[in-house]
Parts: sequence; C-alpha cells; structure tokens
Amino acid sequence: MNKLSVIIIAGNEERNIRDCLKSASFADEIIVVDSFSTDKTVEIAREYTPKVYQKKWEGYAVQKRYSLEMATHEWVMSLDADERITPALKDEILGLMKNEPQYDGYYIPRKTYFNGKWIKSCGWYPGYQLRLFRKSKTTVTTRLVHEGFEVDGKTGRMKGDIDHFTHESIEQTIKKINHYSSLEAEEKWQRKHVSGLSIILHPIAAFFNHYIVKRGITDGVEGLMISVFHAMTNLMTYMKMYERKKNGKQ
Repeated sequence: MNKLSVIIIAGNEERNIRDCLKSASFADEIIVVDSFSTDKTVEIAREYTPKVYQKKWEGYAVQKRYSLEMATHEWVMSLDADERITPALKDEILGLMKNEPQYDGYYIPRKTYFNGKWIKSCGWYPGYQLRLFRKSKTTVTTRLVHEGFEVDGKTGRMKGDIDHFTHESIEQTIKKINHYSSLEAEEKWQRKHVSGLSIILHPIAAFFNHYIVKRGITDGVEGLMISVFHAMTNLMTYMKMYERKKNGKQ
C-alpha cells in the first residue's frame, strides 16, 4: 500500500487549522509549515502531528516548495488551512493508495463556501485543483500569485471534493483583495498597458464575466457580492499598476 503525506502551509490560522488537520488525520504523515504565527496555530497543529516546521514567510511558492521537500512519502496531498478533505474524497484517496495509481497527479474538485453557501457559479465550481501527486514528478511554480504545482507526467481527475471556506467576513475579504491585488500588480505592471480607460473597463468586464457569463446571478446575493469582489480586485490591481508605472517603480 502506498503511503501518503499531507502538506499544509499556515500563518495565523487558529480559526481553521483544527478542522483541516482532523480531515487529514487518515494520512500517514502530516507536515505543517508555519510562518511564525502569533496565535495558537502551532500549538493546535502539534496536537495532530510532530512535524511542524517554522519558516519565515517568503511567498506562497517558497513555502509550498519547502513543505513538499519535507514530505517523506512519494504520494503527497497539498491542503490549505481553510480547506477540508470530505469523507467521499478520503475514501477515494485511500482506494487509490491501496493500489498502484494510474496517474502521476490528480485534479480534485473544490467546493467553495461564501457566507455559509456553496457557490456553484462564478467559475468557482468544480474549480479543479492539482493537489494529489507523486513527489518525484512534481515541481512548484514560482509566480507571485496563483502559484501551484506542476506534474511531469499523466494527470487524472477525482470525484470527491475538497471543502473550501474562504470567506470569514467582508473586512477580511477586502484585506485579501488588497493583498492579492498588490501581488498581481507587481507581477503584471511591466508587461501590461495601463491607462485611465483600462482602470474603468477591466473591473466592468470582470463583473460582467462573473455575474452574467459565469452565472453569479444564479447564486443570489452571494453571487452578486462575489462578482463585485472580482471587480474590486481588478480595479485595485490596475490602479496599483498605474501607480507603479507613474512612479517608475522597479
């Protein structure tokens, strides 16, 4: 039977980490890489695994690469602190581990909840994520934002879901928008044209895409809010890109 390592990066996640770790407790090894949390994240994590490492925050890709390096088994699953492995996915993973898996990596559907509601629109579901893979076949991409894993081999899809609880409050979501828009602006500002018109048009296009094209309208008020947040992210990103160009920031 193949053995499984679950890797998790965390930073001030005391609100989420316990349920995340509980859902992964079937794994042969759990590795938590913590970026020197100031809350009880580390204390809680050590209740579930002795393999808790602290590493100064150097970006998502660096933290995930380090967590992958710490895994001692060939099969690895990456999980975020605000995610949970559902019982159906657990059973599916255990079934794979009992045999020789057909693929080198597996994309897993993710159910994202917003205000307690499972969002099926806005391009959020199934939102397949490459999360289960052979360590020897996998590398971590180095983008500032939307970092991820790449498998040098064949990949397949699983049926069981990851549950994703991304929204704590409006205030917290706006903080995330500010953070991610800064990363996006840093990554794009030198290769994208920015004008006053693009600052107006990109947020409008983002709202239309998520609310109408991706049918956010079918998820009620939550779909509307999510579409507005996508527009806000674009607005903040392009304003920050314009600011960088104006200031000639390197």
